[in-house]
Amino acid sequence: MLTKDLLRVSRRGGGYHPQFVDSSRRPLAAKVLGTYQGHVGERRAALTEALSGLEAGADDFKLVRGFAALADREATFETDAAVPPERTRRVVFESAESVGGVATDGERAAAVDAAADRLGVDVADVEGSLYADRDVNQRLAAFDSRWSPDELLSQYNLSLAQTALFDATEVRVRSSDPKALVSAVKRLRLMYEIRKTAAGREVLVTGPDALFRRTRRYGTGFARLLRTAAKAPEWSLTATVDDRGTEREMTLTNEDVSVPGVDPVAEPTYDSGVEADFAARFAALNLDWDLVREPEPLETGYRVMIPDFAFDYEFADFRIYFEIMGFWTPEYVEKKLSQLAELEAVDMVVAVDESLGVGEEIRARDHRAIPYTGSVRVKDVVDVLREYETDLVAAAAADVPDELDPDPDVTTLEAVAAELGVGVEAVEDRRFPAHERLGRTLVRPAVLDELREELDAGMSLSAAESVLDSRGVDDASAVLSGLGYRVEWEGLGGGTLREKG
Repeated sequence: MLTKDLLRVSRRGGGYHPQFVDSSRRPLAAKVLGTYQGHVGERRAALTEALSGLEAGADDFKLVRGFAALADREATFETDAAVPPERTRRVVFESAESVGGVATDGERAAAVDAAADRLGVDVADVEGSLYADRDVNQRLAAFDSRWSPDELLSQYNLSLAQTALFDATEVRVRSSDPKALVSAVKRLRLMYEIRKTAAGREVLVTGPDALFRRTRRYGTGFARLLRTAAKAPEWSLTATVDDRGTEREMTLTNEDVSVPGVDPVAEPTYDSGVEADFAARFAALNLDWDLVREPEPLETGYRVMIPDFAFDYEFADFRIYFEIMGFWTPEYVEKKLSQLAELEAVDMVVAVDESLGVGEEIRARDHRAIPYTGSVRVKDVVDVLREYETDLVAAAAADVPDELDPDPDVTTLEAVAAELGVGVEAVEDRRFPAHERLGRTLVRPAVLDELREELDAGMSLSAAESVLDSRGVDDASAVLSGLGYRVEWEGLGGGTLREKG
């Protein structure tokens, strides 16, 4: 999938049509791949500058960014530093305190020089290591792309279609391999029914909007389902898409998207029904934590322990391990307690069957214990994750300035947070002096002045949305309200702009 800001669709005729690419875009795809290959060994900042040059010379900057987003997943970036950057910063800050603070260039040089003495390296090594782990300073260590330019075009079309499906509320699929399709729907735990139509059997997959609200699990599920559908020789998919409050229809076929060599979704296996039940219920939540089944082994003395799960926080490099102690045999309990005792510098949460009676022993080993009977209460686990999340958000927010000045003329709080690599909570209470905040959209005053000139009472909502879309505004409702307009709805035929009064 691509991020939603890279989505390229046409709403011609009231539909929803992803702007797929054909072989005419092969030279541009080759340039993007070549740019990555040519910058191996250089800093990310240099790569970003080169890609910006490609954007400036292309007729669609979103297309360049889309190709680059896919290529970036094939790249390996590393921190190139003589001394670990975190250690370097700590020693420099401590040295700064020892010289009475840093207020001038001379005082800074003195602090860096003192840090170099303490670290046993040259001043240049300190300067080069200080912020070497920042994204812009990391070096492109390797670029081993699995795609040729033509294959990148195919992957782009697939990713574009998946992104368009993220906002689908209903998907109807016909396939020449219905058995594989239904199997994938079940594995993805989507709500579905099979209907008979004049053209044959159709699998109807209903999204959560019809019941509650959209969740990332369903958006991702629809996208993953496309990979299985597109593996069939012949297939067609019609989706109802929630396009900023307007329902539009999107149709895809095997002529639009192909997925050569892609396997269907694999079903995870679990050691017990308790684990499977917990994983299924946790996956239904819309949290900022990703559940990982059987993560990397942890060293426990001379042995290793593979926890049942891990929780990865979306906005930081932070992982919590999760073990479910559901067997009652003395040998099993003793083995688990022994493993937990050997773990060091690891955040571990253990759900323990109350019948085992070992909760206190687990807590004595500095791990969180959650008692359960029969099945693990997801709420109990989420409560623990929220405690960690509060500290992570606070730590991220501490590094975010009180005032922010994003480069784009129009952006969103979510986009600003993503650029900073923090959760949106960390920027919600910040000030944006150069932008006006309308809902969750940030717009420069000059753009608002241009919109006031182009919008007028009596204009159709669809025409107004086109004007807003040309300026990169996605949240039409908040921006129109901020400009003094309301929408007068006309049944199912759309709406008209009226001045608020």
